[in-house]
Amino acid sequence: MGAMLDLRRLLVLRAVAHHGSLSAAARQLGYTQPAVTHHIRRLEREVGTPLVARAGRGIRLTEAGQALATHVDAVSARLAAAEEEVAAIAGLRAGRVRLASFPSSSATLVPAALARLRASHPLVGISLVEAEPPTSLALLRRGDCDLALTFEYPGVATDEGADFTKVPLLADRLLAVLPAAHPLAGAGILGLDQLAQETWIAGCERCRDHLLRVAAAAGFTPEIAFATDDYVAVQRLVAVGLGVALLPELVLGTVQLPGVVATPLASAPERQVLVVAPAAPQQPPAVAATVSALQAASASLVGRKAAAQKSCT
Repeated sequence: MGAMLDLRRLLVLRAVAHHGSLSAAARQLGYTQPAVTHHIRRLEREVGTPLVARAGRGIRLTEAGQALATHVDAVSARLAAAEEEVAAIAGLRAGRVRLASFPSSSATLVPAALARLRASHPLVGISLVEAEPPTSLALLRRGDCDLALTFEYPGVATDEGADFTKVPLLADRLLAVLPAAHPLAGAGILGLDQLAQETWIAGCERCRDHLLRVAAAAGFTPEIAFATDDYVAVQRLVAVGLGVALLPELVLGTVQLPGVVATPLASAPERQVLVVAPAAPQQPPAVAATVSALQAASASLVGRKAAAQKSCT
């Protein structure tokens, strides 16, 4: 494999990898299926090994195909970034940013940040897709978005790598959420061990891992009877007395249902909210402006929360 690989054929392989069939890849690329097959066969001859194999009615990538497709994802992301940077320098257009965000940030940080961005850079085009990590990071790695709003918990493994740049935005405190009729609902700050005998409602995989970790530190293993990524569903389950939960303040600042009480914990658990971008010496101007808007919106939110807490004391 001495010659440079053809970029068009690499992008065809990427489409096949993402769609799982030659026909779906052809539709997405605007090619005929024979043309897609031709490009794959030519690419296999160039690299000297099979890249796709039959799998039932569809196809799958071989180990070599998967390795090559991973590199093509990174190349595609860098090409998109290069396109944005060159376009901004040439003055052809103001740029575009594709943002992926988790639900509670979509309802809090994102609207405030995009309002700031619209005011300062009205020609920047923004699109938004909602995705929890690690899905949002997979989108970023494939070049299907430019920025991902995500979160992480202390001690819980994440799948960010050296190919990502992380910018911390704020610390999001976790609160114990109890039924309003619970004996401890009005008890003030709680120790997590006071809830050791409760039935628990867990959230996403990262949230569940964190719950297990902080419960272990408090000396117990939580009995998790329900698990859902839907924060409204979590609160409804709590409200009818089916269990207790840990929820971030960002969530409760978006919607707190009647019938539940949010109580701070003595251990003050929290998650870190951050924005993630592909690692690059310099981000495209529109992406950098969006990161700055997210930082400003985060600082404003933290300031308002601190002022509200001070007024209550």
